[in-house]
Amino acid sequence: MANKSNFTFEISLSVLDHLGRHLYRSFATVLGEAISNAWDADARNVWIYLDTNKKGFWIKDDGTGMTADDFQNKFLKIGYSKRKGGKRSKKGRPYIGRKGIGKLALLSCAERISVMSKTKGHDYVGGSIDNSKLDKAITDDLNPQEYSLADVKRAAFAKYMKDHRHGTIIRFEGIKDGVKRSFKFLSKIIALYFRFSLIDKSFKIFLDGQQITHEHLDDLAETTQFLWKVGNYEDPYVTALERRVSKGKERHETKNVKLTGITGFIASVKVPRDLKIMTTEERVGIDLFVNGRVRERDIISHIPTARIVENYLYGQIHFNGLDDSKDRFTSSREGIVAEDPKYQDFLERFRKSLLTIVEDWDEWRIERQDDGDPENKRIPKSRRASLSLFNAVTGGFEPPKGSKTADKVDSWVSDLSTDATFNFESYAEGFVSENLVRKYIQEKPLPLSPEAQSQAAEYKRRETENKESGNISIEIRRIKSDLSYLSMNELANLVDKRDKNKEACLPRDAAEFRPIRDALAHTALLTDEAKMKLTSVRENIKGRVRKLLSKPK
Repeated sequence: MANKSNFTFEISLSVLDHLGRHLYRSFATVLGEAISNAWDADARNVWIYLDTNKKGFWIKDDGTGMTADDFQNKFLKIGYSKRKGGKRSKKGRPYIGRKGIGKLALLSCAERISVMSKTKGHDYVGGSIDNSKLDKAITDDLNPQEYSLADVKRAAFAKYMKDHRHGTIIRFEGIKDGVKRSFKFLSKIIALYFRFSLIDKSFKIFLDGQQITHEHLDDLAETTQFLWKVGNYEDPYVTALERRVSKGKERHETKNVKLTGITGFIASVKVPRDLKIMTTEERVGIDLFVNGRVRERDIISHIPTARIVENYLYGQIHFNGLDDSKDRFTSSREGIVAEDPKYQDFLERFRKSLLTIVEDWDEWRIERQDDGDPENKRIPKSRRASLSLFNAVTGGFEPPKGSKTADKVDSWVSDLSTDATFNFESYAEGFVSENLVRKYIQEKPLPLSPEAQSQAAEYKRRETENKESGNISIEIRRIKSDLSYLSMNELANLVDKRDKNKEACLPRDAAEFRPIRDALAHTALLTDEAKMKLTSVRENIKGRVRKLLSKPK
């Protein structure tokens, strides 16, 4: 029997496919591997150069670079983790890389990649990996030792090697169409997903010579309406947002949210389409970052609230507590293992905070005369509908944009919002209540009392006088019966014969309702006391009418 110590693992090149060469979905993830390697190598700058005509691009950094030994035994060693020597770089940066397989992402977006790297005072080392040749090696079932990297064409690197004292240069050739389409939005992708380049002043990213800053997200900031800061979070984009929110007519609400060990921000836009800043198919969401790198996109999809506000929110949540001795990240590095208890605890805590944000959003939207969340039961449907009606009718009174009176008229309209919403709702309920009682009287049918007939005749006389003084010859009331002239005061006495001076009844409610109703119909603004009184009487009338209509025939 053979000695067990004679047996060793043999790794096939096909493992490269299973581990990552075809595992990565987004260009942001691929780009993230190269930028993260530069960060881990203590680079101060990363330069990205696009070569659209030749379907390629370059990534260059000024990090510590690699020796031949580093290139062979660290970069090309699948599974090598920089964290074996500690969790931080020589300059004290927390390592972003973890498993040592992320470098395979570089192979997923181009037909060929070439790597050149040098340490200070030494020459370049490196090699080229051609995917088609790698495919053949895998088909031929070669082992890693039988597959050698091709030599790099140094002449192609000459432009980028000039004044490059140390660091790494990577060339991507024959990029896929999806990657090429992303070039148009690359500055936004970098600004969105590589926060450490914006927060840490010692690390900068350049795209075709221009430094990427929060200003590359200005179009998103312009459409931002509300802002919630999570914890003590500092970010130039958020700082710029706060300035915009505090100055803007519509974007002036902020709030701090506390979540232990968690920082970041959540913001909302005016309309959902404002989140589509890159493509019409993909929208910005709330992303989860760990140590400055996005680890889970659109985390709301894991804790849906089924509320309309989800379509308006974006932001970035940072929870470095997920980066400890346990590896919680998927092999593709594009997500977190869903069943992980610490991740599930985070999602539950975040969900509770999200629900408070939902309530804030609805309240603030209503104050700004925008549609809110119809699923929010805190605001009655009738009041929400009244507000929508107010928002609809006030649009016709807005002065032209930029006119001297625009801001003043806006403030006048805003001041009327609460009163108009209350008046619309009150009038609508009075209209429905009175007409339902009329229908009830017709259905029974109930005879009109002599007092009711006399009152109807008086109302008809007044109408005739008013029409004559107003030079009106058309008919105003669609139905000319006496019932259509009677208000709730007279109608109540026909359906409820109780003595209003002795017991609670519909005639008493109608008598209390009338003076405030008359002011309401006159478009007068009511006092708070009058609103409280009218609200209670309205509820009584609704209850009594509902009970009346529920009686068997």
